[in-house]
Amino acid sequence: MRSLTTARGICEQFHAGLLDALEELPLMAREGADSPVLELYREHGGPGLLVPAAYGGAAASALQAVRVQRAIAAASPSLGVATVMHHFTVAMLFRLAEVADRLTPAQLKLMSAVASDGLLLASGWAEGRTDQNILAPAVVADRVPDGGGYLVNGSKKPCSLSRSMDVLTASVMVADDDGRSSLALMLIPASSPGIETRPFWATPVLAASQSDEVRLTDVEVPEDLVIHSTPEDAERLDDLQTAGFTWFELLATSSYVGAASALVAQVLDGGRGSAPERAQLAVRLEAAVSLVEGAARSLEDGTEGDEAVAAVLTARYATQDLLARTVDQAVEMLGGMAFIRSGDVAYLSSAVRALAFHPPSRASVAAELAGYFAGGPLRLS
Repeated sequence: MRSLTTARGICEQFHAGLLDALEELPLMAREGADSPVLELYREHGGPGLLVPAAYGGAAASALQAVRVQRAIAAASPSLGVATVMHHFTVAMLFRLAEVADRLTPAQLKLMSAVASDGLLLASGWAEGRTDQNILAPAVVADRVPDGGGYLVNGSKKPCSLSRSMDVLTASVMVADDDGRSSLALMLIPASSPGIETRPFWATPVLAASQSDEVRLTDVEVPEDLVIHSTPEDAERLDDLQTAGFTWFELLATSSYVGAASALVAQVLDGGRGSAPERAQLAVRLEAAVSLVEGAARSLEDGTEGDEAVAAVLTARYATQDLLARTVDQAVEMLGGMAFIRSGDVAYLSSAVRALAFHPPSRASVAAELAGYFAGGPLRLS
């Protein structure tokens, strides 16, 4: 499949030998809860993909990054999804360092080790609450009496990379001096006392992403590992949230396109169905590829702020619809015997569906997007 071959070539440039190492294992071994794919990823330089060259990283562009994610997720959807959490956090934090000059020396020291030491950063935003506003976390941080930091309590779930993480980046609500609470992001070493990982992810689908619960009990975090939110007003996205949203939606969507690509490639390689049916199937998938790559090119061209968030959300929801139809058609064309003889077809089709579960849900931002497209600001609540 041409677009997947292109993506695999870019992946090989950045992570030579990774795809071969992954594909030495059967798909179900790659995707199981005890899968070694995250360590294989670390061994092949995965954590440094979006780290700037000045910090020893590969400095991949947005377009290169979505292609790498697509190739990796075609081989291991779990690895694709898990590493999205690392990469969007890395991209967000280095943007704050290079554009806004908002990282402390301690934060820069930690981030400088991502590429050189292969550190994996888990992203603790979700908390397992239905209809959660991810910009208003329930995890709270109370200032230590001596003023040198905070004590953090609460739970993050599901939290990908929970067993392999070196650093937990967690959204928390901190008490301001005026008595109100505001959003902050904390960089918490995974070895900190008070951090515990508990089982949470019960389904076998995407089990290798290690998306379990991370519980924090009186975890002490120094002030210099805290990034405080600085919104222009109380409702609009600030630079921290905007950078995170754009990279997360872009990379996550590309990963699920990768998982769908693996199914479509089976149809094309096997010559299943008629030529018009195969062409129709490929057109749908290529439309999804183009949506994601178009959004990536837009970011490279300098699109930012509300416009960037709207662009990636548009690509995400349109792609979500395309992939649902693509997977249905691919499974039907592969036929009952392919479904019966191997769990791979059922697994990949189930994995692609999980894109719909990532925040923000379509319904939760429908009114906000409608207002934005009508000329207003983008307010995600």
